[in-house]
Amino acid sequence: METLDLQKKTVAELQKMLREQRAKLQQLRFDLPGGKVKNVRGIREIRRSIARILTLIRQKQ
Repeated sequence: METLDLQKKTVAELQKMLREQRAKLQQLRFDLPGGKVKNVRGIREIRRSIARILTLIRQKQ
């Protein structure tokens, strides 16, 4: 998700997205040893989106 889209959201919406992204990351990490993950780069993308969301939450507070 782009940073401009994230900047328009409220802190509550960002926190909800943060919980969802962390759940996705956890699921990918559990599926990785089993070979179920086809796109390994997805882990990196999710980690970066989590960092973006956290940065925006801290800026808005």
